[in-house]
Amino acid sequence: MQLYDNQGRRLYFTEDERKAFMTAARKASREVRSFCSILHYTGCRISEALALTPQSVDLSGKVIVFESLKKRKRGVYRAVPVPPELLDTLDMVHGVREIQKRGGDRLKEPLWPWSRMTAWRRIEEVIAAAGVGQGPHACPKGLRHGFGVSAVSRGISLNMVQKWLGHAQLTTTAIYANAVGEEEQSIAARMWT
Repeated sequence: MQLYDNQGRRLYFTEDERKAFMTAARKASREVRSFCSILHYTGCRISEALALTPQSVDLSGKVIVFESLKKRKRGVYRAVPVPPELLDTLDMVHGVREIQKRGGDRLKEPLWPWSRMTAWRRIEEVIAAAGVGQGPHACPKGLRHGFGVSAVSRGISLNMVQKWLGHAQLTTTAIYANAVGEEEQSIAARMWT
């Protein structure tokens, strides 16, 4: 995994692009907004978000529980903490609390009954509306990488980011430490004065 392609172009969203993405998502339909919020706040893969069901939302624990779908075996789960506003959005849009209260088969129904291509298109539409621009970073994977870069640049430990993103190896997560973040910018700024 790399943060730049073979032509030196960035493969991740900057912090400003992440903010613009969420601003654009707030103008989308409720279902698209909730899907964009899941990707933004958890750094999950599109396929992992599409696999979410009402029982994946732990309201009292304030986490979303993902099955890590890139593992070689099924049944590997990770819990990612999320802000209360996201849980409220999921409840408002998808009726999570009511479904959990009633139980039954609806607990196992996907929150978004979309195909992977439909989800991809919805995210691409929000990225375009956000004015993120052209380039290899302007895609759902760029949003995931942006989550990793943002977490590391804010001082979140690599092992925590590894857990949240579902990486098997810490060396995969460590690549996010190579992005030019605020700390590196402030150090470099000392050279310019």
